[in-house]
Amino acid sequence: MTGSNRPSYPHVHQINVSDGGIPKHPLFEAVVGKEGLAGDAQRNRKLHGGPERAVCLYSLDLIERLQDEGHPIDPGSSGENLTLAGLEWSGLTPGAKLRIGPEVELEIASYCAPCELNAQWFRDRDISRIHQNSNPGWSRLYARVLQGGVVKPGDAVEIVKS
Repeated sequence: MTGSNRPSYPHVHQINVSDGGIPKHPLFEAVVGKEGLAGDAQRNRKLHGGPERAVCLYSLDLIERLQDEGHPIDPGSSGENLTLAGLEWSGLTPGAKLRIGPEVELEIASYCAPCELNAQWFRDRDISRIHQNSNPGWSRLYARVLQGGVVKPGDAVEIVKS
């Protein structure tokens, strides 16, 4: 789904998993549980994964802006599990809750600092471009799973008001 073929509402653009490391590769659907997406693994479990970092999220809108700046980044390449589109990314902060599709509910747990493996996706290998401290509002996000279920591309994403 690109350009005008995209749904007009906030949604899941792509679901991404790997057997450890990056890039993560797209799936048609995934089961989300307390530890993350079925079939996904992390190379370094001290820094990634577990219930407080179960799902990594990133914005298609920001990826496209990074591409416009000349960075060779694509959905899934920076290690996010869910590439989301149509959300005001800078407004998502720890504690925010998201409903994804009919079943899944996540809570933003923390910002995700980029590691050196991500340098390949940035001109001059400058990973600070997606670091929350250097560029607020451009970071990937880690989420904990409040309610699991199946997620698919095109599923609506809603910020849950407390």
